[in-house]
Amino acid sequence: PVFKTVDTCAAEFEAETPYHFSTYEEENESVRSKKPKVVILGSGPNRIGQGIEFDYCCVHGVQAAQEEGYEAIMINCNPETVSTDYDTADKLYFEPLTFENVMNVIEAEQPIGVIVSFGGQTPLKLAKPLEEAGVKLLGTSSEGIDIAEDRKRFGELLQKLGIPHPDFGTAYSVNEAVDVAAFIGYPVLVRPSYVLGGRAMEICYNENSLRNYMRTAAEISPDKPVLIDRFLEDAFEFDVDAVADGEDVVIGAIMEHIEEAGIHSGDSAAVIPPYMITEKCLKEIRDYTKILAKGLNVVGLMNIQFAMKDDIVYVLEVNPRASRTVPFVSKSIGIPLARVAAKVMLGKRLKDLNFKNVNENHRHVSIKEAVFPFNRFTRVKVFLGPEMRSTGEVMGIDSNFGAAYAKSQAAAGNPLPTEGNVLFSVNDNDKNEKTLQVAREFVSLGFKIIATEGTSKFFSLNGIENEHIFKVSEGRPNIVDYIKNGKIQFIVNTPLGEESRFDEYAIGWAAIEHRVSFATTLSAASAAVRAIRTLQRGDLSVMAIQQYHKSVAKQATVRTTGDSSSV
Repeated sequence: PVFKTVDTCAAEFEAETPYHFSTYEEENESVRSKKPKVVILGSGPNRIGQGIEFDYCCVHGVQAAQEEGYEAIMINCNPETVSTDYDTADKLYFEPLTFENVMNVIEAEQPIGVIVSFGGQTPLKLAKPLEEAGVKLLGTSSEGIDIAEDRKRFGELLQKLGIPHPDFGTAYSVNEAVDVAAFIGYPVLVRPSYVLGGRAMEICYNENSLRNYMRTAAEISPDKPVLIDRFLEDAFEFDVDAVADGEDVVIGAIMEHIEEAGIHSGDSAAVIPPYMITEKCLKEIRDYTKILAKGLNVVGLMNIQFAMKDDIVYVLEVNPRASRTVPFVSKSIGIPLARVAAKVMLGKRLKDLNFKNVNENHRHVSIKEAVFPFNRFTRVKVFLGPEMRSTGEVMGIDSNFGAAYAKSQAAAGNPLPTEGNVLFSVNDNDKNEKTLQVAREFVSLGFKIIATEGTSKFFSLNGIENEHIFKVSEGRPNIVDYIKNGKIQFIVNTPLGEESRFDEYAIGWAAIEHRVSFATTLSAASAAVRAIRTLQRGDLSVMAIQQYHKSVAKQATVRTTGDSSSV
């Protein structure tokens, strides 16, 4: 094929916009310059699990390449992104992200290398075939990427490094899956290989649900086994974004998820800095991050997901690429991690960039909250799980946790109430002191407690005054009636197990339909209490994000042009 230039001026005068597309003809309109070039692969069409967060990284990659004296060439086929703007890259090839199309551009432009780790899973899948075709990958090699993606090889690496991880296995058939699950114990988290956004992930609580998943949801082939992990129910999850250059590793931020383990990281609210973790576990997270970066020989960005249960830190997965939390982290700490990583991929050392550490003792709290489209899709299941469902995210930032959380909820369209009634319906495992504490805090803030039968009895036995209410199947007036009539302003509903999640569906949908905020974990309920207390005091502040960054910049300076808010 040859490449034609898009006429952005409708033939009124000569167009100089460097947009190109391929076609089968004789004349090639894309002229190769003598300048050294770097190709960056974009993320393709926006969809759940792969959106503009990756485009943010691509744009910073383009800008970093230009700052280092390279001609930055973008391959992407999505006109709704900043990376495909006319003034972003030196050249844009509007092509599908397939091996054939990418190779056509590479053969035409002869770049020094290709960056595949900024566009999410789509370009990452091309790493191995591109390397086998003789293309130089900038950053982590396809071998490092494959070890992280191949559950068996990754498990062997963790065992070799002595890092705790949930029991796991792989299966190529239904019977193999049943055997693996029986060995490691239910509940299990099952998923296909090489997916983004948790697509087709599911938590199975028994053999029947596992067999059903294998029959209907799984795409099984000799080179695509199904991954089966022991699911750590009721654990706390953490995300880490870091940059490595093959020798040094710098952690950008450690984020704590507010939602329960098992909810996809893209759907979970995340807090910087983490607020419910011991110093011992924090140190283990830092140590494991650096060990894994060197074990996988990561060059560039990496994301690691951890779970903490019973004061033990487990590694869930490692992604040697840009993650969707990179923009959030960058805006929180005031350092454009993607730009730093791009320069590292191009041969710079972290010490050359004076990027040695990030001050973790932030004077501000940043909270990322997911935005969901449930109110536009009637009767869909609203409880979250391992398959990503959010279509956007917002950020709240303030000097304290309560104010930051309140801002994040307001930005996400779920403003918290400052008075009224709170419904409690918690599972048996959550009938504990923590639930009592949350309920008492709501009472101290002036709220009235309403509870379903089991929770109501638990509260009464512990001296918390409450009103009993029927579940949907028990009679009327029930929970949904109260929600519809505006008698409930906030809901604390903690399902546990398959049956419970199914039973609580009606509550969740009624809450979404009538715009009643709700929490599905005690951690989220506790966070809401802190935010409501702040709202009642009127203790919200407004300040430019650059002012927050000054507290971080005093201890971590990076020699890069521009700042994290440039995209």
